[in-house]
Amino acid sequence: MTKKLRLNLSLFFCAELCIGFLAASVHAQQKPADHPAVSVEGERYTPLSIVTRNMGTEVDQTGQFPPHKVIGNIYYVGTRTLSSYLIVTPEGNILLDSTYERNVPVILKSVEQLGFKFSDTKILLGNHAHGDHQEGDALVKMVTGAQVVAMEEDLPALRAMKPGGKEHPVDRVIHDGDTVVLGGVTLVAHLTAGHTRGCTTYTTVVKEKGKSYNVVFGCSLRAPGVITPAIAAEFKHSFEVVHALPCDVQLGDHPAQYGMEEKYAKLKAGGPNPFIDKATCKREIAVEEAMFHAIVEEQGKGQ
Repeated sequence: MTKKLRLNLSLFFCAELCIGFLAASVHAQQKPADHPAVSVEGERYTPLSIVTRNMGTEVDQTGQFPPHKVIGNIYYVGTRTLSSYLIVTPEGNILLDSTYERNVPVILKSVEQLGFKFSDTKILLGNHAHGDHQEGDALVKMVTGAQVVAMEEDLPALRAMKPGGKEHPVDRVIHDGDTVVLGGVTLVAHLTAGHTRGCTTYTTVVKEKGKSYNVVFGCSLRAPGVITPAIAAEFKHSFEVVHALPCDVQLGDHPAQYGMEEKYAKLKAGGPNPFIDKATCKREIAVEEAMFHAIVEEQGKGQ
């Protein structure tokens, strides 16, 4: 890591550490209900259990998970429960999700442990405009100069995200179906609204051992406790979109959505790449779609 990066991270990270932990505490208090319950593939889920699975503890949210290659030129550089992905190209790299601002040094460490330079980050993407996924955008922009790309529908929420008073940077605004291209890599942005207005699922095609694979970076399809007609329409459209996407490798904004820890253990043990798993492609959407309908039904009964 260069002296400039060390200095910038020290200045900004230390000054805002307390603010970050306060925000996390507030977020942790906003727990959903422990009902309704649905069963998918023999597992029982409630809104509370899904959030608990996704977020884990404060230590999980900030603790480094071993950085690793997922497939082709895609690497995991996030924490135990908050995903961040590095997509490496000959012309620089793409980072998907900065997570909390206090996690930027963790992501930087993971990138460098893999043998890459954080300063080579040319494009910063966001999955959706919640602090646990995009709060660190301003800091990443400051230390790398990366172009920050955002879906138009998420702009209001992003602009309200000002850790330490810093304005949220947006250098390019994209729309449903737009592409993000760098060094021979093309990511297609699919608007899958509901969880946020601009929730974005990215897809790309990678090669490994001479074969091509469809990779889906899924955006959360977790429904809120109260579903308005407008939100319901967004979710129904998003479910249709995601069901139609070709998928060999399912990734997500939280590692638990695709069983990262279990697959990483298999990866370390050797054998076929465990992340190539068509079954995973439909598992999370099955959980979230079942939960959506259960919440709508419960809401209709006035419970």
